[in-house]
Amino acid sequence: MNKLLVTPSRIVLALVSAGVLAAGGAAALTSTYVRAATPVATLAATAAPAAAMSLPDFAQITARNGAAVVNISVSGMTKTSMDDSDNAPAAQRRGLPRMDPNDPFYEFFRHFQGPNGGLPGQGETPTHGQGSGFIVSPDGIILTNAHVVRDAKVVMVKLTDRREFQAKVLGADPKTDVAVLKIDAKNLPTVQLGSARDLRVGEWVLAIGSPFGFENSVSAGVVSAKGRSLPDDSFVPFIQTDVAVNPGNSGGPLFNTRGEVVGINSQIYSRTGGYEGLSFAIPIDIATRVQGQIVATGKASHARLGVMIQDVNQTFADSFKLDKPEGALVANVVSGGPADQAGLKPGDVVRKFNAQPIVSSGELSALIGQQTPGERITLDIWRQGRAETISAKLGDASEPNAKFAKSDEAVGKGRLGLALRPLQPQEQRAAGVENGLLIEDAQGPAALAGVQPGDVLVAVNGTPVQSVAQVREVVAKSAKSVALLIQRDGSTIFIPVRVG
Repeated sequence: MNKLLVTPSRIVLALVSAGVLAAGGAAALTSTYVRAATPVATLAATAAPAAAMSLPDFAQITARNGAAVVNISVSGMTKTSMDDSDNAPAAQRRGLPRMDPNDPFYEFFRHFQGPNGGLPGQGETPTHGQGSGFIVSPDGIILTNAHVVRDAKVVMVKLTDRREFQAKVLGADPKTDVAVLKIDAKNLPTVQLGSARDLRVGEWVLAIGSPFGFENSVSAGVVSAKGRSLPDDSFVPFIQTDVAVNPGNSGGPLFNTRGEVVGINSQIYSRTGGYEGLSFAIPIDIATRVQGQIVATGKASHARLGVMIQDVNQTFADSFKLDKPEGALVANVVSGGPADQAGLKPGDVVRKFNAQPIVSSGELSALIGQQTPGERITLDIWRQGRAETISAKLGDASEPNAKFAKSDEAVGKGRLGLALRPLQPQEQRAAGVENGLLIEDAQGPAALAGVQPGDVLVAVNGTPVQSVAQVREVVAKSAKSVALLIQRDGSTIFIPVRVG
């Protein structure tokens, strides 16, 4: 609950553990205007320069909204494995508190600490953490991140006037990382909500929160990008900023220059564990939709299409004869799911969702996740060199996923650098395919692209292939690149290979 969740160079702004942590100094925001001497003739020949824009009044925004930003502290119990092995993490050895093994008291706790009297088994360790939130209704409705209150037994909310309330978690949605809390209070100050749709890249934004437990800290920056998709966060098109946020800022509001909340600060990318200029916020439009569902029903619902998708790069665009590298490439389809029932196939490229252009695969995932299960949507796709339109009825993302469809789609060494042979019947059964070619060796372009011996080739450029001769024929018609549909370890993925 109070760990920093780290993926490669990525940190979820989870709770700040009890203890002393050093935070970097906030960067000063300055603007310098330099006017060089310019000949009069040149001045007369040029249009009048645009008036320099002054910085927004951050002090006014803070004074108007600061009282509605709250500090959230949580406590709970984390299960620990009582492992005596020297290879086990220190926090797992006999229920030890998180200590350095070189600590002089480490051996004492090693032999005498633990809820089971030091006996092997499972135990629980108390955990504490802090985050941020903001009040959206006078009767005590508060928005924050789902990861802030995950596994929490007690959630305390502290206002700027020093009052504290125990909060009830009305609901939390891990798919969007939004949680809704309720405290028993009235006539509370609230923030004004805006819309992330109106944000422009380069626009000033302001964050208020409790980084490292320092309550009501203010930092500012600009919008770096919109619609960012992050790994494992397919339901959220994040707002990227360069606002200095750190662990403990989680759940705090992101304001525009009009003092409206446009996002919830949620994550950072970092190699050190602290702020490095890449911060991500959940658009408030998504958060308020989740809030409405949780307040009404206690949970949030999301739609699903039932596909695995990839980004379309230039190599894929060349392979599928697309005019530009945009869209979401369908790598696999869930058997019996909405996409399967609608006729979507591996190799299709989704270019529009309800007439809205899809540039990256993350955009499609976010749009689908924001729909209501049961809605009917329209997809403009690119299939076998032709544009088509299909309609699909979305399913419920909370339902257990069906198994992915067995792919009956699918080169010797040549332009690709592959050595191939047909699959034996037992190999077909093991791979779960009716037809396919086993890749015995990969060299040259294919190896550089990531194809490995033992992979099963099921399709080339979306065309099912069943023989080496058929593969040669498809590759011979490809001028620059091919897209190989590969099955590996039970999963399928398109791999682009340049052959030009």
